[in-house]
Amino acid sequence: MLDFAVELAREAGEILLRAYGKVDRREIGYKDWRNLVTETDLEVEERLAERITSRFPEHGILGEERIDRAPRDRERHRWILDPLDGTTNFVHAHPIFCVSIGLERNGEGRIGVIFAPVLDELYVAERGNGATLNGSPCRVSDEEDLSHALLGSGFAYGRDERVEVNLAHWARLSRLARGLRRCGSAALDLAFVASGRYDGFWEMYLSPWDIAAGAVLVEEAGGRVSDFRGGGDWRDGHEILATNGRLHERIRSHLADPGD
Repeated sequence: MLDFAVELAREAGEILLRAYGKVDRREIGYKDWRNLVTETDLEVEERLAERITSRFPEHGILGEERIDRAPRDRERHRWILDPLDGTTNFVHAHPIFCVSIGLERNGEGRIGVIFAPVLDELYVAERGNGATLNGSPCRVSDEEDLSHALLGSGFAYGRDERVEVNLAHWARLSRLARGLRRCGSAALDLAFVASGRYDGFWEMYLSPWDIAAGAVLVEEAGGRVSDFRGGGDWRDGHEILATNGRLHERIRSHLADPGD
């Protein structure tokens, strides 16, 4: 299944590259006031779903755009797909976007594959077998000093208090860390933690397809993933913190109570 997931990611990347830089902004759709969807998002998701269904007809599929099919096999395999994470970047011909493919078995993440086609970076992880970047092992950073850390985050779509809450986190950590980045792709942010580019990443109000693959990558690269209370309630994406492990509790303390 790992080889198949990698094959799928590369196929999706080819579709994304063919459309990259050619999007007519007048023809894009909106899921809300700034949450975009393009024909490429839909094309990639449909292609991935067709391939998975042909190969593993009993497996479930959860996609960002249209597909939500429950698993029917005994081990309850479910593929979790983000066909284009970073759609806004893609629309603006910004190179930070990717396809994200996760595979769960009985509710546990087993495989994570993230491919950023413009960067030509393929991140692959399988539970118990570590993580790689373009075929070479990748590990989280060994940074222990928050003042030397580079962190990533992002902001929810919408005009409500959800944005304000994370602005408080951002303001607090911007005074404590060496730097903060908002790249616009949660899946790649997690991959960057796994490869040691970021020392930590947090975000709120995401969805399973944003984090399913990246969380496996971080854990298999030696990092830690939790909710803001340090527990395991992060898989729906409501709140997630992923770090190199060494900085986890320090960062978490400021997310649990940004006014402290």
